[in-house]
Amino acid sequence: MRRFVLFVLSGLFIVSLNPVFAATYNLDPTHTYPNFTVSHLGYSTMHGRFGATKGTMELDLDKGTGSVSVVIEAKSIDTGFHKRDEHLRSPDFFNVNEFPEITFKSTKVKFKGDSKAQVDGDLTIMGVTKNVSLMVHHIRCAIHPFNKKEVCGFDATTSIKRSDFGMKFGLPAIGDDIAISLEVEGVRQ
Repeated sequence: MRRFVLFVLSGLFIVSLNPVFAATYNLDPTHTYPNFTVSHLGYSTMHGRFGATKGTMELDLDKGTGSVSVVIEAKSIDTGFHKRDEHLRSPDFFNVNEFPEITFKSTKVKFKGDSKAQVDGDLTIMGVTKNVSLMVHHIRCAIHPFNKKEVCGFDATTSIKRSDFGMKFGLPAIGDDIAISLEVEGVRQ
C-alpha cells in the first residue's frame, strides 16, 4: 500500500512539472497595435494606427490549436494629424458614431512550425463582415522578464480593400488597398 501511495504521489508530481500549453490570454492594450498604411493620392504612403484594442487569445501549442477575438475602438484612429483623424471618424470613412467597433474573430488557426501561423477569421468594419487571413510571422510565449507573468505575442500582416467594407470616399485617388500589421501581446489569465 505504501508503495502504491508513493507511486501515485510521484506521478502527480511529474504531471505538475509538465507545462500546461492550453491557456487563455487577455490582450495587453498597451502592447497591442493595429497599424495600417494607404496610398495618399499616389504621392506618399500614409500611416495610421488604432490606440484602443481589447480581446483574448486562446492557445494550445501542444495541440496546435487556438483562437483570437479582437475589438478595436474605431474612434481611437490616429494618423498624427487631428483634422485628418476627425475626417476618418466621419461617415466618409469609419463612421464611428454608427459603427463604434471594428472586430476580428478567428474561424481557423493553422500553426506552421513553432513560430508562424495563419489565422483566418471574420473582420467587421462598418457593419460589413469579410473573411481575411492573417499571416503570423512571429510567435513567442514566455515568462515576461519584468512582470514575471506568462506572455504570448505575435506579429501578423494582412491586406484588405476598404471599398469591400463600404468605405469608398476619395477612390481612386486615395488608395483602396490597405496594408495592415498587428503587433499583439497577451497576458495569461
